[in-house]
Amino acid sequence: MAAHLQGSLFDQTDEIRLGPLEGVRRTELGHGAWIDVLPGWLGGADALFESLSSGVPWRAERRQMYEQVVAVPRLLASYQEGDALPHPVLDEARDALSAHYAAELGEPFTTAGLCYYRDGRDSVAWHGDTGGRASRADTMVAILSVGAPRDLVLRPRGGGRLPLRRPLGHGDLIVMGGSCQRTWEHAVPKTARSVGPRVSIQFRTRGVH
Repeated sequence: MAAHLQGSLFDQTDEIRLGPLEGVRRTELGHGAWIDVLPGWLGGADALFESLSSGVPWRAERRQMYEQVVAVPRLLASYQEGDALPHPVLDEARDALSAHYAAELGEPFTTAGLCYYRDGRDSVAWHGDTGGRASRADTMVAILSVGAPRDLVLRPRGGGRLPLRRPLGHGDLIVMGGSCQRTWEHAVPKTARSVGPRVSIQFRTRGVH
């Protein structure tokens, strides 16, 4: 399942390791929503991409859309609470995020969902992670990206301002917090540009999907 990845010029190491989280920068979005971004949180991100792209049991899904069943334009893998994650550094990342955000979040991150974007044709449409408790309460979703950068685009529900665009890859972290899942939407749009493959790892709390 592995695809060719053009490595980052700024991450020339095979040692997979996390940096400190103190460097995260917060952007207040309004209406109680915010995002934290930390570029290059994970060193050796290209090595982790190679491990995940070839070692994770990826699955292709099909979903009903209007009057037809279509292929989901990305590959997926899910790890529920208590499941062994596909690389030890992901356990470290989940624990580090749980500790860093403990005062705000009040509970640990417990699950991990992985998405494999093979090229620019793979995408995810506008949505908020409002399944379960997130439909009525504030929460956090933390996304670690490895592989080639792809744009994560955010916009307020109902419009009213230009979307925010954050290119994420090569070990970058974004955390969407507060009311973000209920009052904003996010997407990874298709692109006609030549882009390499990317894997994103989404950490969520219990009962949020």
